[in-house]
Amino acid sequence: MQRAIMLVMAVGAVLGGLDRLIGGRFGLGKKFEEGFMLLGPTALSMAGILCLTPVLSGWLGGLIAPVYRALGLDPALFAGILAIDMGGYPMAMSLAEDPTVGRFAGIVVAAILGCTLTFTIPVGMGMLAEKERDGFASGTLYGLAVMPLALWLGGVLCGLAPLNALKQLLPVIVLSLLLIAGLRFAPAGSVKAFRGFAEVLRWIITIGLILGAVQYMTGFNILPGLMPIEEAMATVSSIGIVLLGSLPTAELFTRLLKRPLEALGARLGLNGASMAGLLLTCVSLMPMLALMKDMDRRGRVANAAAAVCSTSALAAHLGFTVSQEPAMLMPLLAAKLIGGALGAAVALMATKKMRNAQ
Repeated sequence: MQRAIMLVMAVGAVLGGLDRLIGGRFGLGKKFEEGFMLLGPTALSMAGILCLTPVLSGWLGGLIAPVYRALGLDPALFAGILAIDMGGYPMAMSLAEDPTVGRFAGIVVAAILGCTLTFTIPVGMGMLAEKERDGFASGTLYGLAVMPLALWLGGVLCGLAPLNALKQLLPVIVLSLLLIAGLRFAPAGSVKAFRGFAEVLRWIITIGLILGAVQYMTGFNILPGLMPIEEAMATVSSIGIVLLGSLPTAELFTRLLKRPLEALGARLGLNGASMAGLLLTCVSLMPMLALMKDMDRRGRVANAAAAVCSTSALAAHLGFTVSQEPAMLMPLLAAKLIGGALGAAVALMATKKMRNAQ
């Protein structure tokens, strides 16, 4: 199946590239260019933490691994608090006692839980106006409620026995409940904590970039165990190649599904911006957030609920997975897309009284 998906991405790259050659008259050339231009931001967010991952894994392994082992759990799950493209995958693989659990934690858990903690919540709550923020926070609660189910499904598809997948997810389930309680009863403090966590990561990433750049330019082994920055950049480049095809492909699917989505939106009582956001989130969180001001109230809740799992499923996270663990593509997409759909469905059922409310 992953081979078929990659062929579709390759077709997208060809169409995007050809459209660019003829002046971008169909809009696919612009998406082709956007995929390549994302190399810079991707490298800035990833390369530094990738350089430091071997060092951090050694330090954290000595602190965290004994606790997880005492509970009968694989330490790899701890790395799932970092996003897949912010060190979650390499750290999970270095901490893993079972490679299957490591791949599950580093790809599926990091792409959902880690992305939610380090990106979706702090960016969403920081970017949105007060009017949209309440709906975003409410929707995030519904998304967090279904997240453990989506992760469990991903674990089973990764090859874990159903009971073992549930057992390994116990810390995630507890953390999910704590996040729900925090957002429900102390939203301001919770968001401040998420932003603080994201700021700490920014410092770590920047320090990693500095150390990697200095080591590359001088040859000095500044920090034993530091990954050479050129190896980190090779990972970033492989993701950028996939984005050349995935963004034009996502644009095509968005156009093809426009009318069916509008018809479905009419039945659900959601406006056009709300339906477009549900699809755009699968490519990137940012355009969905930009549309929130045009969504109806129920749509904001549904989009935030879907974003917990589905953010970047068809772009950055797909690209990373194809470059590192191609066999994990189906578990990743199933967990993210089904989880996003479940989150939106739960939010819609819980907000029937909001139908057509602005």
